[in-house]
Amino acid sequence: MNAKMTSALKLAIGVLSLWPATALTQAYPSKPIRIIVPFPAGGGVDYIGRIVGKGISERLGQQVVIDNRPGASAIIGVEAVKGSAPDGYTIAAASAGPLAINPHIFAKLPYDTLRDLTPIANMTSFPYLLVTHPSLPVKNVKELIALARAKPGEITYSSPGTGNGQHLATALFASMAKVNILHIPYKGTAPSVVAVVSGEAQLTHSSIPTILPHVRSGRVRALGVATLRRIPALQEFPTIAEAGLPGFEASGWAGMVGPANLPREIVQRLNAAILDTLKQKDVIERMLKDGAVPAPSSPEEFAAYLKAELRKWGEVVKLANVKPE
Repeated sequence: MNAKMTSALKLAIGVLSLWPATALTQAYPSKPIRIIVPFPAGGGVDYIGRIVGKGISERLGQQVVIDNRPGASAIIGVEAVKGSAPDGYTIAAASAGPLAINPHIFAKLPYDTLRDLTPIANMTSFPYLLVTHPSLPVKNVKELIALARAKPGEITYSSPGTGNGQHLATALFASMAKVNILHIPYKGTAPSVVAVVSGEAQLTHSSIPTILPHVRSGRVRALGVATLRRIPALQEFPTIAEAGLPGFEASGWAGMVGPANLPREIVQRLNAAILDTLKQKDVIERMLKDGAVPAPSSPEEFAAYLKAELRKWGEVVKLANVKPE
């Protein structure tokens, strides 16, 4: 075989080796897409996952299935997407808890946020709302702090699980207020909220879309939002900072990720569908009304944000003296 034939053969082999990946991305999506939500239905991440999932389905022409995989502080769901094929048919709507906080809470975590996942897009921020059961004799943040100081270890708070953003937000609140309140972890946002609505736990920080209906019905009492400025659509709620704990701020967020090595063309296609969904006027109005703030980003911006969040929550874990498990 002469040199020209050898070169031609090598070129042909090279082209053929690229064909499967190229065909995969050009045909994507050719079947339903599964979005894993590592929390029970009814929580803030589930809320945005379903809004964005519907938008992806409409824009990419394939059914999108929401797969709730709660448990183990969202570890089960994130591990499931980590172990999926990098073909764009299994992705996850996840939050600060599993992606930025768990690495500082759990000594043996079965995934590495930066190594094992591909950032696709940030989607929204969820300012937390501090609420109490009406039976707790407090009507504002100052009264809560005073009561907690008078009864150390007697007031209980719920969270969707150890290491979740709501858990750490309340731990930070307790640290800054210099009070001792008892943490009761549940398996997801909805059970955590039900615990406070029923009086099983006495307070919680919750994402606003999840807790707002219960505030409106009077089943829980809102004390303040965990932002430095009031939310325009919910001006009736003071910030925790202005209501009695200066400087306090804690918000959650939800972003879309896939397994490691997700082809860039698929990442860009998904990102474009997500961003187009989040810029629609009706979607923006709905989210703001429910207390969620759209925060769309490019894959690169979301990757940088994840790194910054890992650093931030690592510092908060130390400040709040939350011990790794």
